[in-house]
Amino acid sequence: MHISAERIAQIEARRDEVQASMTRSDLAPDAFVRLSKEYAEIEPVAKAARELRRLRQELSALETMTGGEEADPLMREMAQEEMQLLKSQLPDAERTLALQLLPRDSADARPAMLEIRAGTGGDEAALFAGDLFRMYQRYADTQGWKMEMISANASEQGGFKEVVASINGTGVFAKLKFESGVHRVQRVPVTESGGRIHTSAATVAVLPEPEEVDVQIADSDLKIDIYRASGAGGQHVNTTDSAVRITHLPSGIVVTQQDERSQHKNKAKAMQVLRARLYEAERERTQSEQAGARKAMVGSGDRSERIRTYNFPQGRVTDHRINLTLHRLPEILEGPGLSEVIDALVAEDEAARLAQLDGVG
Repeated sequence: MHISAERIAQIEARRDEVQASMTRSDLAPDAFVRLSKEYAEIEPVAKAARELRRLRQELSALETMTGGEEADPLMREMAQEEMQLLKSQLPDAERTLALQLLPRDSADARPAMLEIRAGTGGDEAALFAGDLFRMYQRYADTQGWKMEMISANASEQGGFKEVVASINGTGVFAKLKFESGVHRVQRVPVTESGGRIHTSAATVAVLPEPEEVDVQIADSDLKIDIYRASGAGGQHVNTTDSAVRITHLPSGIVVTQQDERSQHKNKAKAMQVLRARLYEAERERTQSEQAGARKAMVGSGDRSERIRTYNFPQGRVTDHRINLTLHRLPEILEGPGLSEVIDALVAEDEAARLAQLDGVG
């Protein structure tokens, strides 16, 4: 897509305007925070715009230099070589700015709530859910993110029937949002003596975490039950009424939390999960109203959609949405290898949205 000189000038002018406003002595603290946020968003766009403008100006100057009859042949040859180089750089610069101008998902910069639930496959599905959780844990480490366990329902074999964690860091939701869906594993279970390959599955949900101001929850909309914790949890289980069940009456969403010994901590964590689920429900509602907006993106975000298969006998991982197959299963499950899959998904989404933008233009 071609981005006009006028559009580039508008971007740079707005960046300069915001920068100047931030230095005003009479600026209120809340206005400074708002302007700082806008500056952080517009600066990378302005940087890309500045680079594109530079390339175009240099190319124009060289074209002028080589256009006249009086130009020195040697200078003309050097200028033409430089022009070829600049022309080869222009498409990338155009694309970089176009990507920066794409409408941003407002949740991209958010921390995320990761929920993994064992699906079909019994103990083997729970073990696979544990493998997925450790994969995301290691991937988070490579990104410099902080991962905190919110709740876990462990299986007897060492996996998880269900596990929920909060992940904080830079660009968490932007990178993990395409992980939502059904993950399928094909392997010989450790519990299988006959050596037959089993197929089992786990469901992953990645929800952007809102701030408290983003989701207003009235006390009157909540039904809070306190009860005695049960299940595998060590010596402190069943000794105090610390488990919390919160029902959000308008939506019917129910969240239970019993991992902490303190009723207060359990309630705080349950509210954190509830806010994330309500925020995501509202996002899904608004996205479905924007007709077809998600169709061009990678997958539909539907958590019942099978998105990826991990085949142990062949050592391969296949992402069905972008027909990507990598024969690097161990590295992917170890965490660092997951970057290649996630980067491919992000690139595919960007390409689809750019094509959609070109279609509109």
